[in-house]
Amino acid sequence: MINDIHRLDPGIRLRPVTESDAASLAEALTRSRTYMSPWEPRRPEAFYTEQGQRDRLAGILADQTSGRARSWVLADEEDRAVGGFNLDGIVLGPFRSATLGYWVDVECAGRGLATTAVRLICELARDELRLHRIQAGTLLHNVASQRVLTKCGFEQFATVPRYMHIDGDWRDHRLFQRILHDGPVTGAPAAPGA
Repeated sequence: MINDIHRLDPGIRLRPVTESDAASLAEALTRSRTYMSPWEPRRPEAFYTEQGQRDRLAGILADQTSGRARSWVLADEEDRAVGGFNLDGIVLGPFRSATLGYWVDVECAGRGLATTAVRLICELARDELRLHRIQAGTLLHNVASQRVLTKCGFEQFATVPRYMHIDGDWRDHRLFQRILHDGPVTGAPAAPGA
């Protein structure tokens, strides 16, 4: 189920994000700041604080309640967040699509956790949200993220110049998509919080 806890690896679970994740998200993002800086927008210092994450989570949870997004964290044995995964811009109707974003704490990188989580999120998006398609973008030189996406069945469909402001400049991106199913649009997706 979309709101269940899913074991990915000994000591690592994927679970829905909660307000109580603010402190551990701030710690993980601070710890991973240098590691992730080539792939991320430049953030104000407040972003890396517990209050900054609390403010960010308020927006995330509001989007989730409205059905516009779904967000999860990777949680370690102590239930501290060590990564984040989200489906944003969920559009239903005849489009039935969303955009995937994710990051993994520097201390957990290289263990295949992103690949395992993305595969699971694709299943949940297909089976419970009843989405047809998921899109994701990477910088041209982000080979590791491209490898995660291709392992999970995504195909590159475009290269877009100056697509997103990353690390201080407008950067070109490769866009990937995964078609989850080609069946009819039937039924309602699982309700937020269900």
